[in-house]
Amino acid sequence: MLALTSGRLITARNLRYLRPITTTISQVSRQISTYNVDIAGLTEEQAEFRNAVAEFAERELAPRAAQIDKSNNFPSDVWEKLGDMGLLGITVSSKYGGLDLGYFHHTLAMEELSRASGSVALSYGAHSNLCVNQIHRHGTEAQKQKYLPDLIAGKKVGSLAMSEPGSGSDVVSMSLRADKIDGGWKLNGNKFWITNGPTASTLVVYAKTAPERGSKGITAFIIENTFKGFSTHQKLDKFGMRGSDTCELVFDNCKVPEENVLGQVNKGAGVLMSGLDLERLVLSGGPLGLAQAAFDYAVEYVHDRKQFGQPVGTFQLMQGKIADMYTSINASRAYVYAVARACDRGQISRRDCAGAILYSTEKAIEVALEGMQCLGGNGYINDYPMGRILRDSRLYAVGAGTQEIRRMLIGREFNEQFKSP
Repeated sequence: MLALTSGRLITARNLRYLRPITTTISQVSRQISTYNVDIAGLTEEQAEFRNAVAEFAERELAPRAAQIDKSNNFPSDVWEKLGDMGLLGITVSSKYGGLDLGYFHHTLAMEELSRASGSVALSYGAHSNLCVNQIHRHGTEAQKQKYLPDLIAGKKVGSLAMSEPGSGSDVVSMSLRADKIDGGWKLNGNKFWITNGPTASTLVVYAKTAPERGSKGITAFIIENTFKGFSTHQKLDKFGMRGSDTCELVFDNCKVPEENVLGQVNKGAGVLMSGLDLERLVLSGGPLGLAQAAFDYAVEYVHDRKQFGQPVGTFQLMQGKIADMYTSINASRAYVYAVARACDRGQISRRDCAGAILYSTEKAIEVALEGMQCLGGNGYINDYPMGRILRDSRLYAVGAGTQEIRRMLIGREFNEQFKSP
């Protein structure tokens, strides 16, 4: 297959995400999508990419979303299907099996997967952005050759570990310690709230190599789950995002070879902070997809449900809810897409990466609540998806940084800009 897009030739290799995936899951029709393609401003190639991901998500994830939530387990067969679609290495060079695309495409994929299943999309984001993208950006050639192909194919599961029981928002206060030994390092301590932790085989882990130097004494490591001294503890029973496996990691004299240092020793804070901006951007697609799912379901429901002899969607109060939800989603999407396009141009703005996920998260929670209200009593019943969507959307208010930290980052950026000489 060849396609000419935006003045450049896209080969079948780069468009492999268009290849259909066989499945044994019966297809079920979902509600119509009110996504406004004209307003979104996608190019023909971007729209083709989005449609391919949307079709995959409807086929592979949507019919299973409720059961995934109930079971509290990620469907392990999905990893290789995501790999077959090329979605696990969107921002990675084709040299390692990636698609050579940008963060805008990655955000589109996150949005469409989230529209079908918020928890599957969250685990996808942790794997493809927090782990794969970080190794691609900061790894040595040997590390990239060793780890990226299997991660991008979905044969291995990736994760990132920063947070600890006593170190959440204040991440640089982490206490996981790495001491130098012959041929490598010995790690001792714990990590907590780790997405994909129970099943990850490849983990990007941050530890203190020089505790007395504070943030300048942190180093990033690539950990394999087979390393002696590494183990996982209890899987967490979460309020939402239940299909995204989460647990505690334990390092008990865990020996890590020297070649598994990611970046430079004591330079891990730079690796961490540079990745957080792009993490916030890509994960902003999650709230967009959840809000879209809530709105699509609600707007169809209120035009099917009749009271007083007419669809409840024709009542003025319900029209007001529809209008507010629709404009909130499109305002969020416009901001997130604008930030994504800027990042692809190399114009990464910390305040706007934080602002994108701050705003999209708030609006997703609001839309999910209003969507639940549109369903009346049925919105409170687990046979309908609104409760799951609301619970999943709440994760983004505390995951990948809290709303309070995002506001602090934005305010601090302006404080620096207007600081007196």
